[in-house]
Amino acid sequence: MHHSRLCAVIIDCNTYDLEGAADFWSQALGRPVSLEKSGNPAKYRALKTPPGEMIVEVQSVDHASRVHLDVETDDIEAEVVRLSRLGAREVQRIKTWVVMEAPTGQRFCVVRQQSADFPNGANKWP
Repeated sequence: MHHSRLCAVIIDCNTYDLEGAADFWSQALGRPVSLEKSGNPAKYRALKTPPGEMIVEVQSVDHASRVHLDVETDDIEAEVVRLSRLGAREVQRIKTWVVMEAPTGQRFCVVRQQSADFPNGANKWP
């Protein structure tokens, strides 16, 4: 048995100016850029997340700019299997997460627990 839920919106930006991209999204969404460093600071900037709201991060990427979703879980392997049975396909394994693609072409990541209140509000899967 495992849990999973939507936890984050990642704004993929094909840019060398990550600070400028983070500043734009910070102002557009009304969320200040977090001063806490997490992950790879050369690739990511987190926007401050109010309690109970979805995480928003700005990420520097080499592919076309797009938005992708992160699904957090307490069992990555079980969630990948569950989503594969629904028609998603595994694209790539990176460090501690799995990039997947929905049958309709959208990319998303299956990640370990990101939110402090997990598994509150998460789906429970057999």
